[in-house]
Amino acid sequence: MPSSLLSRRQLIYHLLQGMGTAALSPAFAPIAGFAQQEKKPWWLGDGMPQESARTPKIASAIDLRGGVTDEAIRSVVQLGVHHVLAGGPAIPWTVEQLQPIVDKLKSGGVTLGNLMFAGFPNTLYGTQGRNEEIEKVRASIEAAGKVGLPVMEYNFYAHRAMEGYFEQTGRGGAGLTGVDDDRMNGLQPLPAEGAHTLDELWANITYFLKAVVPVAEKANVRLALHPNDPPFPLSRGSQQIMGTVAGWKHLIEIVDSPANGITFDCGVTCEMGEDPVAVCQYFGSRDRINHMHYRNPHVIKPYLQYDEGFIDEGDVNMLAVMRELLTVNYTREIYPEHPRALDYDRVRGPINGYPGGGGFTGDVYDIAYAKAMLQAALAVERTQ
Repeated sequence: MPSSLLSRRQLIYHLLQGMGTAALSPAFAPIAGFAQQEKKPWWLGDGMPQESARTPKIASAIDLRGGVTDEAIRSVVQLGVHHVLAGGPAIPWTVEQLQPIVDKLKSGGVTLGNLMFAGFPNTLYGTQGRNEEIEKVRASIEAAGKVGLPVMEYNFYAHRAMEGYFEQTGRGGAGLTGVDDDRMNGLQPLPAEGAHTLDELWANITYFLKAVVPVAEKANVRLALHPNDPPFPLSRGSQQIMGTVAGWKHLIEIVDSPANGITFDCGVTCEMGEDPVAVCQYFGSRDRINHMHYRNPHVIKPYLQYDEGFIDEGDVNMLAVMRELLTVNYTREIYPEHPRALDYDRVRGPINGYPGGGGFTGDVYDIAYAKAMLQAALAVERTQ
């Protein structure tokens, strides 16, 4: 619009305002908000797009031992995070256990999106007592459904190869986690676990899924099985059903239901030498990603040797993964996990967990990075 025309209209508007507008004909009525309709500077824009009901939810872990505290809620909300996950209590869960947790978090503006359950070794190894364990899981699923918990996560390791981890030194002396299959050489099966084949473990998880998935469907709860991490092919004599993408695909075929899904971990995907974007597309397009872990390793030998470093330094294109999550309409939680050990956390005392792993400060770094990746992906989507 020519500037001369704009100034004439503004002049007419102010003159008519002085005369009073009640008796004006519609043709001369002022244009609502006209004086404010000036173009914004290019650098001002509309701000960064924000997380919403239609986007993934950046999540943080929260410690539920001893109950939810106001301090724990503030530590999450101050990061702009409003969705959390945690390790759950011993099974069977009850509504009386879960409801106070859900309500306390909700009062602070936080949603509990995922609880991990454990404690079913007889089910895992196919031994006597598994039916009693499965009944506890079924009861826990029903309780989760009644309090509105959408996702329950679990593992199905014959043995988790934690012995393969060791600490490395990263930039500025920060702690990284090295992973090497050679450290597992010669380690014998543990008496409580034994050694198990793929056929055994597939039979055991099939028995489990057929018993619990129908309950999850009815309760409107999704189950998310985490992949083997680390994905060594053999751990103390046992093979691992979730140590390959082929295994992940077989899992969701056992009981074909959105309630039977995976935790998609783009880090583990890369550790196996697979393309995280393509794997995300496969499971996301089938609505079988029920939870998501967001981290970025550097791989030396797929399956066998890699390091877990900073989220901005690894081999995964983290923006491409985030964009694919939007493409497949993933709206559940994204957990930026495995923080690095930073001095700020170290001076506050010992850090438990992975060798070279960090604490709250490392979590803040990873969460901020994940939030930026989500905003960048949404901004690209907005311009297309």
